[in-house]
Amino acid sequence: MQEDLLEFDDSDAIEFIKKSLSDGGNAAIDEDDIQYVLDLIIDYYEENNLIEEDEAQEAEIAEDDMFEYISAKMKQEKVVDLTDEQLQLILDGEFAYGVSIGIYE
Repeated sequence: MQEDLLEFDDSDAIEFIKKSLSDGGNAAIDEDDIQYVLDLIIDYYEENNLIEEDEAQEAEIAEDDMFEYISAKMKQEKVVDLTDEQLQLILDGEFAYGVSIGIYE
């Protein structure tokens, strides 16, 4: 990750992810679902000290840990109803968006 996370735009990310999902016939996943997962990704980063005040140092992200964290939060909070496969598709789309804007390598 780069030091400046201000380049990450939720609206652009949601559009990018929705476009990637439409290729696989996942129209059941809506923008609110994606926004919720994006919020949980930030929660994961904050709880693991990967970002602080909109800045991040280069770090390795344990993708399995992040998936488990988000999946557990989704089940606990019951805000969205996504399958593990749908969650993974959103996470893959978020990663692809991050790579496209230079946040992830």
